[in-house]
Amino acid sequence: MRGLYFALAALTAGVVCVTAGPAVAQNVKVTPLGSHDGEFCRLDRAMVFEDPDGTRILYDAGRTVAGAGDSRLGRIDAVLLSHAHGDHLGDRHIPAANAGECGSPDFSVAATPSSNSVQIVVAKSAKFIVGAEMASFFAAKVKSIGGDPKLVELARYGASRKVGGVTVATVPAVHSNGLSPAFIDDKAHAAMLEKEGLTAYLGPPSGYVLTFSNGLAVYLSGDTGITAEQDLVVRQYYGAKLAVMNIGDVFTTGPREAAHVINTMVKPASVIPSHANEVATNGGKVVAGSRTDTFIKAVKVPAHLPLSGRTMEFNSGGKCVSGC
Repeated sequence: MRGLYFALAALTAGVVCVTAGPAVAQNVKVTPLGSHDGEFCRLDRAMVFEDPDGTRILYDAGRTVAGAGDSRLGRIDAVLLSHAHGDHLGDRHIPAANAGECGSPDFSVAATPSSNSVQIVVAKSAKFIVGAEMASFFAAKVKSIGGDPKLVELARYGASRKVGGVTVATVPAVHSNGLSPAFIDDKAHAAMLEKEGLTAYLGPPSGYVLTFSNGLAVYLSGDTGITAEQDLVVRQYYGAKLAVMNIGDVFTTGPREAAHVINTMVKPASVIPSHANEVATNGGKVVAGSRTDTFIKAVKVPAHLPLSGRTMEFNSGGKCVSGC
C-alpha cells in the first residue's frame, strides 16, 4: 500500500512538472519587407504581422515586395490596403530584394493595371480587406486575373473582419484616395482621366487597428494627418499598445506632428516609424538629422526601426521582447 502511495505521488509530481513547463510564446511578430535588407529605405511601407496562432497579414505591399513570388512573404492569410495610391497599392515593384540603391530602389517591374497587391492576393488566395468604396473595384480586379472576387472583403469605419485569431478594424485617416488611370483597364477611359489630370476616387482612405489573439492591439496609421479619432477611437476604444506611424511629411504627418500623435493621443507602449520617404538608415543605424531621427528623439516611448527582414516580437502590452 505504501509503495502504491509513493508511485501515485511520483506520477502526480510528473503531471505537475509537465503542466508547469514553459508556455508557448504568445508574442506578435512584425517583419518589415523593405527594398534593402537590414535598412529602412526611401519607399519602405510593407510589413507582415504574425499572430501567435500563425495567422499572417501583409500591410500595404507597395513597391518593395518583389511580387507574389517574393520568398520573404511565406504564407499570407490577408492583405490590407490603406488606400489606392501607387506606392501603397503597388503600381510597380522591385525584381528582388536589394535591387538598386536604398535612396533609389529599382522599381522596374510594372504591375499595372492589376497591381502588386492584387497579384499577391490571387497568388496566395488571401483575403483582401479594404475600406471606403474600394471593395467592388478590387473584386473586379481580382476576378480579371483569375482570382475569386469573394476574397475581397469590405470593412468600413465601425466594422471589423476576422482573420484567424486577428480582428481587423478600420479607423479614419485624413488623406486622399485617388486611383491612378494606370490601374484602369479601359484605355479610353484611362486616357481621358490622364489628359484632364484626374484620378478615379475610391472614397476616404483608412487606418487599421489589429487586435491579436494575445490581446495586443496595434494601430496602423496609413497616410494621415492629425485626427481626433487617434485619441477617441484608437486609444480610448481600442486601447492600442503598439503603433506603426507614417512620418513622411507633406503627404502625411511630419516627424514632429507624428510624435505629437504618439505622445498625447495614441499613447502606446512602443512605436514603429514608417513611410519616412528618405534614406533613414545606413548600416542599420539611423541617419543623424533625418526625419526618422527627429521622430525618435521627439517621442516619449521606445521607437523601433523597421529594418527590412528583421523580425521584431511584441508582447500583449506592446513591449518589444525580441529583435529590436
